[in-house]
Amino acid sequence: MKLFRPFRAVALLGILLAAQPFAAALAGHGLSLDGELKYPKDFKHFSYVSPEARKGGALTLHSIGMFDKMNPFTLKGEAPALLGSLVFETLTVHSLDEPFAQYGLLAEEILPAEDGLSITYTLRPQAKFSDGSPVTAEDVKFSFDILKSDKAHPSHRLYWQDITAAQVVDPRTIRFTFARQNRELPLIAGEVPVLSQAFFAKRPFGADDLTPPVGSGPYQVGAFSPGKTIAYQRRDDYWGRELPVRRGMYNFDRIEVKYFKDPQVALEGFKAGEYDVHAENNSKNWARDYEGEKFEKKLILKQTLPHRNGAGMQGFVFNLRKPMFQDLRVRKALALAMDFEWSNKNLFYGQYTRSTSYFSNSELAASGQPSPEELALLEPLRGKLPPAVFEAPAPPALHRSPRLAAGQSPSGQGSHDPGRLDRGFGQGAGQRQGGKVRGGVAAGQSGL
Repeated sequence: MKLFRPFRAVALLGILLAAQPFAAALAGHGLSLDGELKYPKDFKHFSYVSPEARKGGALTLHSIGMFDKMNPFTLKGEAPALLGSLVFETLTVHSLDEPFAQYGLLAEEILPAEDGLSITYTLRPQAKFSDGSPVTAEDVKFSFDILKSDKAHPSHRLYWQDITAAQVVDPRTIRFTFARQNRELPLIAGEVPVLSQAFFAKRPFGADDLTPPVGSGPYQVGAFSPGKTIAYQRRDDYWGRELPVRRGMYNFDRIEVKYFKDPQVALEGFKAGEYDVHAENNSKNWARDYEGEKFEKKLILKQTLPHRNGAGMQGFVFNLRKPMFQDLRVRKALALAMDFEWSNKNLFYGQYTRSTSYFSNSELAASGQPSPEELALLEPLRGKLPPAVFEAPAPPALHRSPRLAAGQSPSGQGSHDPGRLDRGFGQGAGQRQGGKVRGGVAAGQSGL
């Protein structure tokens, strides 16, 4: 019997983390989990942006629900969409074309300690909040301390629980100390959003008001109607516009978010021109709701966009603590009994591909036989691992369901996936092609 292929990827990841000592990329402008950075210290911009992109215009988006506060870091209430990402900034930012790498944003220099128990950031001297005041190490310490307190959403305390303290070294230098060695902690520390201590000194952190906050980000809150609409205005005096990590980004002068109470009402509003872009992740809606005169006349463009974002896994996972699932043959039989082709054709409009990994659509998904580098890690453990870990996966067997007409090909791409579902832990039910090779986006021509 063969194991579900993700076992190999998980096993390899565990071996890698256990075998390698603490190491981060000690290049002052950035750091990464694997010790390698794609972008050198003198890079001009991320390769996935265009520095020549024109600035100007307006973008109108939508959200479901309402908002009743202007602090996205507290538990009570709902903050407006995009407030955290457009108005506030962190010490570092992730690059989108590396697995886990960060480059300095508010931080000019990043220095992890050799023992892996602390990290020191030096702030950029030009970093300023929207009120013109400089971003200081005191602001960073204030932000960390209050976000780990009971005044903030408890998720922050959980996420930064192994970061024990923030210490001000000088007005532009802040040091975080760690409870233990963990290669992710230096990167997690860089994700702390930096708030203005002076702003919150004038009003309680958890105040139930709608006072627009002071942040260091490229936008500030403009006109808004509580619970209905909010507009973000691009700052003419934004301090970071020419940074390599910001060049070619945040190009719209104005970004507005309109709120709807119901997703279907929002979709009809989109068709009527209320906002500019609508992303869809429901196969039934994508197949049936995006049609009509405006689509036929190309006033609204319906497109599927390829991507290489990790899609994870959607399906049934067996609880191996249950005696009934501890026999691999039972799990194999249940996986083989699932008629993916019929379900994809009749329930999902042929828009799903079969899940074969917990890391679908990413480089972490196992494919083919183990590489020489993988074998070097696996061979010492051959006696402890199932034989299937060392074998190439076979394609899943096609169902020849009586529910399909004789000679009719099942729709979808499940028959071509290189994995198989008789290898152990999970029964891959499949996932939308929006998660693997498609992302449904309809865009109205006006405003884009």
